[in-house]
Amino acid sequence: MWIDDRGSEVLPVSECRRLLALGAKRHLHGHLGVTAEGGPLVLPLDYRADGSDLVFQIGEHLFDRVNEQVIGFQVDSSSLEESGDGTGTEGRWSVLVRGLASELTDPPANLEPPHPQVAEPGHRLVRLRGDIVTGRRLRPPATPDRGAP
Repeated sequence: MWIDDRGSEVLPVSECRRLLALGAKRHLHGHLGVTAEGGPLVLPLDYRADGSDLVFQIGEHLFDRVNEQVIGFQVDSSSLEESGDGTGTEGRWSVLVRGLASELTDPPANLEPPHPQVAEPGHRLVRLRGDIVTGRRLRPPATPDRGAP
């Protein structure tokens, strides 16, 4: 296990992909990061995991910003929820996917589309290639030993 200079556990890619799939199954939303006029734009978005890729649904204006662009998508879990497989809790974690986004015009039959939690999600399906996947499990700070002199 590798711990970064902030005390967070650096996750292997396989664990990041597992957490992304788990997050999609639990209907966690992620945050899409794109370049906008004058700086970054970060928007909450529902997603689905499809192998090593992510799929999300957006409208025309946002589609024009992401299609054939390298973008970032981050998913976080800030609670100590049950893992569902009897292994305890997942802990607090954050996974970042960076890769090329492109329109998904012919989705596989077994791919359940995302269920956006907004009134007007748009009709464009986008696939984000999981080119670079990194993640951290956030560890709580050590509590000081009150009995030490």
